[in-house]
Amino acid sequence: MDGSSNIDAGIPVGTIFGIFQQSQEKQVDESLMLNDVLQPGKNLVAAGYCLYSSATTLVFTLGDGTHGFTLDESLGEFVLTHPNMKIPDRGQIYSANEGNRYQWDEPMREYISDLQQGKGQTGQKYSARYVGSMVADCHRTLQYGGIFAYPADKTNVNGKLRLLYEAAPIAFLMEQAGGRATTGTADIMDVVPKNVHERVPCILGSKDDVEEFKSYYDQQKRHKDSGNIGTFA
Repeated sequence: MDGSSNIDAGIPVGTIFGIFQQSQEKQVDESLMLNDVLQPGKNLVAAGYCLYSSATTLVFTLGDGTHGFTLDESLGEFVLTHPNMKIPDRGQIYSANEGNRYQWDEPMREYISDLQQGKGQTGQKYSARYVGSMVADCHRTLQYGGIFAYPADKTNVNGKLRLLYEAAPIAFLMEQAGGRATTGTADIMDVVPKNVHERVPCILGSKDDVEEFKSYYDQQKRHKDSGNIGTFA
């Protein structure tokens, strides 16, 4: 249950799922079964989430677009309400836990600071919206655009969100809707997990916003490679 710590406060929570193709090999031992699980997100054949809020919403992809359904309680069925969802190329909302701000990597701090001051590529100040349930924050990002981030920090050096059953499925949905998803240094869909509960930094949302975010990490890398130190954005 994503956002389970929010349940007692009545805040929206959700469920995330991802489905991989099983190998053709007969499963005779645990190691073969584990190989079926430890696959990169690009091997997903389906992914989705349910959001439990003012309405119960199911959003999923089979690799041919992202589609949203809303539960009609009078029928007891999910009705297609958001066919072929498309995330805007840009948004004006960022979603991140700023309580961790001073533990973030420098590129992340610089990026958010620029968004707040209107110093980013758009020249517009972004608004902050953070629920604290990944499904809720990502559902809003999918509809309105912008960026959702749970980056690495000094406490969680590999990020906090799980690759297999949080980051990769949502990344699949976002990319099928025209968005992007990155760890800051690699596409989330390309990361090959080494264990079931592996964690990764997760930044996803509007294509142009994610590309701009990634440029801060790219610029830091160029400075390190050239031997320069100091600010970079």
